[in-house]
Amino acid sequence: MVNKERILENFTSIVSLDSPSHDERLVCEYLKEYLKKLGIEAAEDNAGEKSGGTTGNLYAFVDGNSELEPIVFSAHMDTVEPSKNKCAVIHPDGKITSKGDTVLGSDDVAGIVAIIEALTVIKENNLPHRPIELLFTISEETHCGGSAFFDYSLLKSKQAYVFDMDGEIGGAASSAPTILSYKAKFIGKSAHAAFAATEGVHAIKAAALAVSKIPCGAIADGMTANVGVIEGGKATNIVPDLCEIKGEIRSFDDSKVMNSYNEVEQICKASADEFGAKVELEYEIAVKAFNVEADSIISKRFKKCCNNLGLSGELFATFGGSDANVFAQHEVEGIVVATGMNNCHSVDEYTSVNELVSAAQLALELMKSED
Repeated sequence: MVNKERILENFTSIVSLDSPSHDERLVCEYLKEYLKKLGIEAAEDNAGEKSGGTTGNLYAFVDGNSELEPIVFSAHMDTVEPSKNKCAVIHPDGKITSKGDTVLGSDDVAGIVAIIEALTVIKENNLPHRPIELLFTISEETHCGGSAFFDYSLLKSKQAYVFDMDGEIGGAASSAPTILSYKAKFIGKSAHAAFAATEGVHAIKAAALAVSKIPCGAIADGMTANVGVIEGGKATNIVPDLCEIKGEIRSFDDSKVMNSYNEVEQICKASADEFGAKVELEYEIAVKAFNVEADSIISKRFKKCCNNLGLSGELFATFGGSDANVFAQHEVEGIVVATGMNNCHSVDEYTSVNELVSAAQLALELMKSED
């Protein structure tokens, strides 16, 4: 029942709108107008003001069969860089890419389009459906900076389908990790590297020693770590007095994340001491882990709807974070639904016409579900 031409029109139109994190205004206005034409009034909150952006999260309630529990359908409005002047190129075989100099933006335009197409089909055919809550978030790509500021007392539902997962339609992530990010600033003492070398305290060497000892990669079962940034120094003839490293730790177990961070802290302090430097550390829990059981209502409904469409209904764990992590902290149980986006966060990102259609069909099936 979904309309392929309309799906492609909405997808290409939204992709063409610049929508980097903290400036999702164009997409937000597009959705407001589109929903208004469907008779749905959407309200924008003040999350943008709180997070330093131009736009708020967009929320709407769509009444339905009051005997059924409402469900949240969510996707995010921002895209990663490079994103300016995006353009969707539809190839003869149905593959959709960017022109190669930007991301495509199917992360997460594919999710947005699936949700609004399902709503359009429901409205134009007057189909029976359960109560639906819409939440289009901002700044998801910057550690869920929009959903973190949403007022969850507005929600009537305790269940959510977050359309924001890469991979084949019919899959969904039912668990995701806690993500801790940290930075360590090594403080040495500057001096002329030739005339007063012994008077300096080399901050870069202290930081480098720490990086060489901090465990990275798949450091344990269900746990990864990385040091991704090192910055320091001013000139080749100056002993560097400052150097900063930035890293992250991910695990499905909160306690393991903190234990690993404590190890990083000890390594950094010992490395600083070895060179007579000091170190200042700080960390932030970007998102916390969640897990939805396979026998939960939300999981079983997803599997049933997938089965109705001949899809796998596979549930799996992901190492990526999403708004579902934040929802879980507010007692909203959600799984992250695949929308057919591939090679996300790169200029090689792509989707396909068939995947966009299938994602919309799945959203429609979930909205019509009676269990």
